[in-house]
Amino acid sequence: MGKHKRKKDEDVPIEKFGDGLVAKNRRARFDYELGDRIEAGLSLRGSEVKVLRENKADISEAWCKVERGEAFICGMNIPELQGTPWGHEAKRPRKLLLHQHEIAQLSRAIERQGMTVVATRLYFRGGHAKVEIALAKGKKTIDKRQTVKAREADREARAAIERHHRG
Repeated sequence: MGKHKRKKDEDVPIEKFGDGLVAKNRRARFDYELGDRIEAGLSLRGSEVKVLRENKADISEAWCKVERGEAFICGMNIPELQGTPWGHEAKRPRKLLLHQHEIAQLSRAIERQGMTVVATRLYFRGGHAKVEIALAKGKKTIDKRQTVKAREADREARAAIERHHRG
């Protein structure tokens, strides 16, 4: 009897204990126009994983760089684990686990198009820590104001519709 190949998604169970969102970068959507998104694995130490399991991380200042064919995430804050003689640096650069073609895509966008790469979400999937990164272009102050105006107009419209349906 021949072996059946399993699809990649079947190798890792979708829901494992402890899976879920750890941190979200709310400022990213406000400060940048977000483009393509890529899911990347993280190369972490044991103490870092333990802190992430407690949902104690900050990615609001996290960005990515490409050096010598490898991608790193910088500015991500994973606080030190209290009460341990060894641990980790809170804001050290951490290696991203990506395919070569994804690293090449990031590198091209950064060098040629002047884009930046920001972290948007940090989560566990299948027991592994993952980070969602997005190619981003910075917004100007006037664009940010327009975003706020559009959000407020949308909120007012929804409230008016809701009042109309109730009344």
